[in-house]
Amino acid sequence: MAEDSCQLQRATRCLNNLNYRVRSLLLVSGDMVLWTIFPVSLSLVSFLGTWSVYGLAFANRHVCSLSDWGTNNYCKENQTTECCLVPTISSSGIGAPENSLFTATINAGSFLFLLFCIFHHAHVMEKHACHSMLSRSALVFGVVAALGAFAAGNCNPGYLALLHYLGAALSFLCICFYTVLLTALTGKCVLTGYEKFLYPFRIASTVVQTLVTICYTILFAQEEYYYLHLSAIFEWMLSANLELFELSFMVEFWFFSSFMLSNLLSRREEEKPLMLTMS
Repeated sequence: MAEDSCQLQRATRCLNNLNYRVRSLLLVSGDMVLWTIFPVSLSLVSFLGTWSVYGLAFANRHVCSLSDWGTNNYCKENQTTECCLVPTISSSGIGAPENSLFTATINAGSFLFLLFCIFHHAHVMEKHACHSMLSRSALVFGVVAALGAFAAGNCNPGYLALLHYLGAALSFLCICFYTVLLTALTGKCVLTGYEKFLYPFRIASTVVQTLVTICYTILFAQEEYYYLHLSAIFEWMLSANLELFELSFMVEFWFFSSFMLSNLLSRREEEKPLMLTMS
């Protein structure tokens, strides 16, 4: 009887351990799936929001068609009636009612992008703390890009043109540096095991982002409608390219865990006493 009781206790312990491991595995798998949704949400909010704004603006005849290269009906200098604006992302959000959706889209996209930068930094710090300086530099550029986009989204270019374009320029510039640094981190840090596929794609995406930003900046300063329209096409290309770049981080977020954020915060708490003693 004693031996049977011991065997029963051992079997119960084994079942409990197995049950615990299965539950842990299910929780981790669920966590992975949830985090994978994050970069998808970021890309979808940007894509659906900006194109919805353009659709509303075009339907209300506030912007010209992206497919119309030879229109003579675009607004010149101080002309604001019976004409359409160059179909940039910014000009699509000038008039009502689409300006409210434009502000909401940019605010949501900026906030999600800010979280994206923080989460990716936490992932790198957890797996490859030796590249902390490179990751922190990327984090700084990402945060400034998000703040610039937030300023651009909340300053209507029809009324606060200087602040809007200053924020947009800051965002475009910092995003170029951010994509460069994240691509460099992809080449240096093994976070997923799929870097041999992700690294070439991100190199191509970063080159496109940089070159198109330069072309967009040059053409945006021109006065002829053809070049202004071409700059608008380049701006939409920048938006689509950045969304694809962000979408590629679905792979990293599959290997992301909530524990990485808590570890990043605990590491910061541990650094505070050390900084105080050094000062």
